[in-house]
Amino acid sequence: MASAQDRPIPKNVLLVVAKQPAPGQTKTRLTPPLTPAQAAALYECFLLDTLDLMRRVPDVRPVIAYLPAEAQAYFTGLAPDFEHILQSGRDLGARLDNALTEYLRQDYQHVAIMNSDGPTLPLACLVAAFEHLAGDADVVLGPADDGGYYLIGLKRPAPRLLREVRMSTPYVTADILALAAEEGLKVALLPTWYDVDTAEDLVRLRADLASAPDVAPQTRGWLESCQLLTG
Repeated sequence: MASAQDRPIPKNVLLVVAKQPAPGQTKTRLTPPLTPAQAAALYECFLLDTLDLMRRVPDVRPVIAYLPAEAQAYFTGLAPDFEHILQSGRDLGARLDNALTEYLRQDYQHVAIMNSDGPTLPLACLVAAFEHLAGDADVVLGPADDGGYYLIGLKRPAPRLLREVRMSTPYVTADILALAAEEGLKVALLPTWYDVDTAEDLVRLRADLASAPDVAPQTRGWLESCQLLTG
């Protein structure tokens, strides 16, 4: 049997953007109906389910790109099997670009970065992302139904696609597609999914969990413990 050091090093990297949960600072658009402490606790469940989903993607190096700087110990304890890097950059677009470029410059073939607040995302979406990048796609994009995206993956640095979009608006995906066309980059689109940001999203999450009993166990367990799954 081959030892761990004899196993091939993955040529793909999957990063997740995460912040240490803190009441009053995490998922504030879910308050109400949740209290600030509940919103932070629920986000931690989203994060745990996302990490478990990432562990099921074959042949990738899993990485947490975290904030704030003092959260390293928290994330090391949460996922000691992941690599951890501090996000750097003056805004979200710069932070995403810096994280992707960091690993692309390390000679990884395909690098993708995803969010941590869509706990019901199907594993097939993440697997397909790297299949597209292994094919003829230059960029893979997972659109969110609010106009943003839950994942973007690249074969080579493409800073305009991260830095020149109108972040936190309904135009993010449209901006990326327009910029990719200008750059001559072929984009593969994943199925559209959703983030859990608002009370309406929470209602949708509860409905999804009611019809899919094997999905997002950490999130499901927390909602059940608070009697929020069907209330």
